[in-house]
Amino acid sequence: MGIVERKEREKAEMRRKIVDVAVRMFVEQGYEKVSIRNIADKIEYSPATIYLYYKDKDQLLYDVQTEAFDSLYKAFAEQVTSSDPFERLEQLAYAYLDFAWKNPELYDLMFIIKAPMNAIAEEEKWKGGDDSYNALVNLVSECVEKKLIRQNDPALAALSMWAFAHGFVSLQLRGRCQKATGYTEEEMPDVIRRAVKEYLQLIKA
Repeated sequence: MGIVERKEREKAEMRRKIVDVAVRMFVEQGYEKVSIRNIADKIEYSPATIYLYYKDKDQLLYDVQTEAFDSLYKAFAEQVTSSDPFERLEQLAYAYLDFAWKNPELYDLMFIIKAPMNAIAEEEKWKGGDDSYNALVNLVSECVEKKLIRQNDPALAALSMWAFAHGFVSLQLRGRCQKATGYTEEEMPDVIRRAVKEYLQLIKA
């Protein structure tokens, strides 16, 4: 292995170490409570070392967020298996909900806090969740094409479905649902699952 290749491998390994530690600390302690110095102390390097890879904590969170979306996409790949497109749409919705309940702190980093958006230039597109979102859009497009749902615009339909599920999840994770409705915290995941199922039945052709 040449000098250039070795240096590139060392850079990749260091970036991997930084991201792995950042994920754990953000999830365990909360994004706001963690600093670049905290992360540097954990990996036993100086903050200056981390700044060689990331200009600030927001940029680091963007990479953490991208990793989280990779995990969500893998969950889709594992759980969305039906041969019927509409059934796959249901499976994808349930996989999304299951991911949120199993990874509430990670979901917060991915979808709720604004911080990672600060790392994206105004003219740039948010690419972190492309694979996951495209999985939804492509599946909705197939359902529209085969006239399985009463929608004509796949992009709008996909955005509406995402917003519906995300709205429920974010309300639940912030403790709003049980306070407003009287359902217990233990009941809410099943209540939200039923609500998503009813929504999908409403748009089914």
